[in-house]
Amino acid sequence: MIRADGRAADQIRPVQLQPGFLPQHPANCLVRMGNTWVLCAATVREDVPPFLLGRNRGWVTAEYSMLPPSTPDRVARERQASGRSQEISRLVGRSLRAAVDMTQLGPRTITVDCDVLQADGGTRTASVTGGYVALALAVRQLAAAGLAAPGTLRCAVAAISAGVLAGAPVLDLPYQEDARADMDINVVMTDRGDLVEVQATAEGVPCPRATFGVLLDLAAKGIGELLVAQQQALASA
Repeated sequence: MIRADGRAADQIRPVQLQPGFLPQHPANCLVRMGNTWVLCAATVREDVPPFLLGRNRGWVTAEYSMLPPSTPDRVARERQASGRSQEISRLVGRSLRAAVDMTQLGPRTITVDCDVLQADGGTRTASVTGGYVALALAVRQLAAAGLAAPGTLRCAVAAISAGVLAGAPVLDLPYQEDARADMDINVVMTDRGDLVEVQATAEGVPCPRATFGVLLDLAAKGIGELLVAQQQALASA
């Protein structure tokens, strides 16, 4: 099928991962997936949540929000995280924790803030992909200071969407396609090919299991490309 932006069905949007976008913050990355831009920044705090006190383990968490001008119609500034923002924050946090050996991190917390500067579909998956780069930079700095073991990062993680549009499986949906898709999935995967999370929704008509498998394969292809982009970004940082 011919997509609105001219991409092939199995092609991701142009991706840019720019570590060090904020010169005064030690661990950050601006991720651009087409017209979706998310600024991810990791901050280290020398304490842990109450449920981890005395266990000599670390914690990784995330916070997600959309800035007011991130969409054509102004998004209200959140005084308290909405249900959607909380759900995405938890997804990003779970995804990034899969990358870290908490026993090697030590009793400290890394918070990854993901602020959507511009939204055109796939903001949660972009947050995972860019969030990992920010997280890896924070862990790298801890290791350089002798505060975290070299094996603290046990794998890389990235995420992407796929869906069924006009009966055809497609990869990396912008908003225009996501709004019309018969089904869409968000997939988080490690560089070992292991699944961290899959969110899937069929709109109106149930999805055949074979189609779901095709979408997973598409997502795996796209995530492979994103993992390469992450490696290149970290090598340049």
